[in-house]
Amino acid sequence: MHFKHLGDVHRCNNYPAPENPLLTIFTCDPLRNVVSYEVTTDFYIIAFKRLTSGEIKYGRTRYDHQSGSMYFMKPQQAIQMKDIALESDGFEIWFHEDYLSGHPLHTAIKKYSYFNYELNEALHISPKEQQIIWELYRKIETEYNNNQDEFTRDIILGHIDSMLTYSQRFYKRQFLNRTIVSGTTVTKFNAVLFAYLDQGLLREKGLPTVAMLAAELHMSARYLSDLLKQETGKTALELIHIALVSAAKNLLHGGDYTVAEAAYRLGFENPPYFSRLFKKQTGISPNQYKKHYLN
Repeated sequence: MHFKHLGDVHRCNNYPAPENPLLTIFTCDPLRNVVSYEVTTDFYIIAFKRLTSGEIKYGRTRYDHQSGSMYFMKPQQAIQMKDIALESDGFEIWFHEDYLSGHPLHTAIKKYSYFNYELNEALHISPKEQQIIWELYRKIETEYNNNQDEFTRDIILGHIDSMLTYSQRFYKRQFLNRTIVSGTTVTKFNAVLFAYLDQGLLREKGLPTVAMLAAELHMSARYLSDLLKQETGKTALELIHIALVSAAKNLLHGGDYTVAEAAYRLGFENPPYFSRLFKKQTGISPNQYKKHYLN
């Protein structure tokens, strides 16, 4: 089913009608099991939950709920709930994009890339971090339940923005912890990327994409790119381009291939695009590079 209105959300959960047609908040009762369903919505969702049983799936990916997890969803993305039982109180904040209209968060929310993560890349927050998030939620709750006036929306959105900013900070910590526990992501990324190049798949399947390599590493493309940016200062796409230009140099260095032939062997269907990428990375054109080494 699809939740187009917040009233649909409340009726599905047997809650009273929402106070605002574009924003709703509610805490999750640990004694109440959620009926299984799959849903898409027109809303942004920020949620904190602890699960004792059941599962939540986001798209095709099972969500790993550890001890206290936050997840962030944007409109039109599918969520599947199945036999959910909660360990302790959680919360959900639902808001429509129209609620952000005219506020800086309408633009700023696009910078929070974790809205594009898969749910198995949830934010697992520590007890101290949970305290910060709950304090912000309670401030939102106070404003939501008071008599709303011309200041209410700006105050609530200010608290939501703070919650998103803190979440960005906590994700940075999670990236660092993941590196310490699991080893560097860039090592695993390079292994998958160079295997693709070495196996001669460029001519057969074309240029490697971030989504393709992320799938091999069981991550979403955005999460992978953010992890790599944290570790190397470069995005996944930038690292792909560096590898392709390195392979191109190897082909051109021998003098056996023209620039167009090298481009096609590397999976580029458009040699001028290859030339622009090469020059962007090296500062000189492929022809200039070729002439330099031939001389």
